[in-house]
Amino acid sequence: MSRLSYGNYGASTAPDPDPRALGVGQVHLGLGAFHRAHQCIYTEDAIRLTGETQWGVSAFTQRTGAAAAVLTPQDGLYTVIEKGASAAAPRVVGVLREVGDAAADPGAVVDRISDPAVRVVTLTVTEKGYRHDPVTRRLRLDDPDVSADLTSRTPRTVPAVLAHALARRTASGAGPLTVISCDNLPNNGRLLQGLVAEFADAAGVDIDGPVSYPSTVVDRIVPASTPADLAALQRETGIRDESPVVCEPFRQWVLEDNFAGPIPAWSQVGAQLVSDIAPWEELKLRILNAAHSTLAYLGLRLGYRSIADAVQDPTLVDVCRRLIHEDVLPSLAAPPGVDVAAYGETVLARFANKALPHTTIQVAADGSQKIGPRLLSTVTARAAQGATASWAALGIAGWALHVIDPIDAAGEPIALSDPRAAALQEIVAGVTVQTAVRRLMTDATIVGAELAHNSTFTDRVVELADNLHRHGAGALHSEVRT
Repeated sequence: MSRLSYGNYGASTAPDPDPRALGVGQVHLGLGAFHRAHQCIYTEDAIRLTGETQWGVSAFTQRTGAAAAVLTPQDGLYTVIEKGASAAAPRVVGVLREVGDAAADPGAVVDRISDPAVRVVTLTVTEKGYRHDPVTRRLRLDDPDVSADLTSRTPRTVPAVLAHALARRTASGAGPLTVISCDNLPNNGRLLQGLVAEFADAAGVDIDGPVSYPSTVVDRIVPASTPADLAALQRETGIRDESPVVCEPFRQWVLEDNFAGPIPAWSQVGAQLVSDIAPWEELKLRILNAAHSTLAYLGLRLGYRSIADAVQDPTLVDVCRRLIHEDVLPSLAAPPGVDVAAYGETVLARFANKALPHTTIQVAADGSQKIGPRLLSTVTARAAQGATASWAALGIAGWALHVIDPIDAAGEPIALSDPRAAALQEIVAGVTVQTAVRRLMTDATIVGAELAHNSTFTDRVVELADNLHRHGAGALHSEVRT
């Protein structure tokens, strides 16, 4: 059976506009499923609406070349498959004009960003791709790859790539550039701006050209595609697509209205431009992402393989609801006009979509980078109000147990997937669960200096983790009944 490519769409509708008519005006770092299900859709819709064909995307993988290798024979084309109520028909997307392997050819990324035709850079490199300390939000200059980028090698880390590309644009007068982080980090634009500036200072490069870093909030559930998804699509369309993207119908993109130059007409196809992104960030991180992580860590202890399975458990749903109502809502400055409780219920309903098997293992990965903005921020906010965020502490206790005893849904030991795995496991090695949790919760590099000295918080997490370790589901039932 023939493969998806230009002019070879089978029963699928050809992408609109024709990809071959597009010039490259954007570069994307982190060629993963989320980018292809989110920013690419907004961009293609904007091009279709306005006829502005200069906004094609040149996208680069950051760690391995797998995604580029699969998409290259397909001319960058792929199918988006929505699943759930109100799902649209499968759609072939053609806005990716180039796909590249940054690991194999890192110089190509700097070259592409330096092109004067490029006006926008977007990023989905996950939290660990920023090479920063999540507590201090500073660049980790001792990171081996950052250190290597400060030598004469071609830059590979995100801060180094952007700093060198901006320096080249400054020297050549290439014009304004807007750099847009689409990762789940608070004030992600300011964070990225600071990291690039820190690298540039350390490397002695000039990045004084016109550039802006708007902060953003992105939202769409995009689990990994399965062989069954590929086979079903092939039966339906008669064409083999080796890299389709599966997602929910819902999508959201909120951007700070702070652009150095022209951008695609995203605001005309559903994106929201706002003057203050902070309330939107807090809403998503402290409710959606916090509930996601809580379901993942507690769900693994209870044997649930997917988030959709975990959210069917009435006890876990009650934990999430109480997290939202008792911990987050009293300490959250919500966006104007948003009903926080209703937003929380919508989130839980989206998680229950069984057509999207987002695994608990997948969501549990990289926890040291995630628990700060998702859960610790709520603990800190409630502490400032003189209260204890017990339900956020329960999610953190689940994370601590995952560090101490990482298991899959079947209860089998697994490797801890975290950029700080070696350091974390050294902290918890050879001691009791109670001592290990206490060490984690009093380590300022993990929880921050304020919480590291908050004995009420530490004692509560130790108590919850110990009960969960000893009694499993019974401990959760007991907490909910209290």
